[in-house]
Amino acid sequence: MFAGRRLAQALAITRRSAYSFAQRQQEERLLRNPPRWYSTALNLHKDSPDNNPNIPWDFTPANMTKAKEIMSHYPANYKQSAVIPLLDLAQQQHGGWLTISAMNKVAEILGMAPIRVYEVATFYSMFNRTKVGKYHLLVCGTTPCRLRGSCDIEEALLKHLGVERNEVTSDGLFSVGEMECMGCCVNAPMIVVADYTKGAEGYTYNYYEDLTPKKVIELVEILRRGESPPPGTQNPDRFNCAPAGGQKTLLCEPKPPPCRDLDAC
Repeated sequence: MFAGRRLAQALAITRRSAYSFAQRQQEERLLRNPPRWYSTALNLHKDSPDNNPNIPWDFTPANMTKAKEIMSHYPANYKQSAVIPLLDLAQQQHGGWLTISAMNKVAEILGMAPIRVYEVATFYSMFNRTKVGKYHLLVCGTTPCRLRGSCDIEEALLKHLGVERNEVTSDGLFSVGEMECMGCCVNAPMIVVADYTKGAEGYTYNYYEDLTPKKVIELVEILRRGESPPPGTQNPDRFNCAPAGGQKTLLCEPKPPPCRDLDAC
C-alpha cells in the first residue's frame, strides 16, 4: 500500500512537471510569434473626442432608404440578419470606419442589444473601428501571397507612404492594412483598394493582382491623381487568371469518351 501511494505521488509530480514544461513552451512560442491582428483596432473601445456615444450619428436619407431595402430581404422576425450589410453601409457613409454611435444606430434599427453589434464589428476584420485613409489598401497576408512576395509589397507601400501599418497619411488619402485570404491565390500577390472618396454612393472595392513593389507604387500614384486604375491582374502577359504567357492546354474541343456504354467497354 505504501509503495502504491509513493508511485501515485511520483506519477502526479511527473504529470505536473510535464504540463508545466508544455505550458512554458507554449508561452515562449507566443512571445516569439505574437498572433497577427488584421483589424485596424483592438477589440476594446475607448471613448475619444471623435468617437464616443454622445456624438449623434444617423444614416443619410438616401442610405436609410438603402437600409430599409436591405432589411426587406429578410423576414421581419429575422431582421437582425441584416447586421453585416448595415454595418458595411454605415462604414461606407462614414469614410471607411465605424464609430460607436454608428454601431449603436444599427443596433437601434435592428432591435438588437448593442453588444451583439459590437461582437460582429470586432469579429470581422473588414470593419474598421479607427480612421482609415480615403483609399484603404489591404495587403493579403495569407500563405500563397506571402510566398509570392506580399511582404515586399507591404514594405514598399509603407516606405513609399511614410506610415506604419494602420496609420493614415498626413493628407488623409492613404492607409495600409493587412487582410486574410482574398481568394485570388492564383494571381498572388495582391491587394484590395477600398475607395471611400465618394462615400456610399461611389464606394468601390477592387482587387489588384500580380503585383510587384514597383507596380504597387505606380498604383498608389495613379490613385493619388484621382484616376481609377483598371482592377484585376497587373501582368500584361496574363488574361484574367489564365497562365501567364497564354493558355497551354484545352486548346480545342475535348475528345469524346471512347465508349458511352460502360458495360460494353
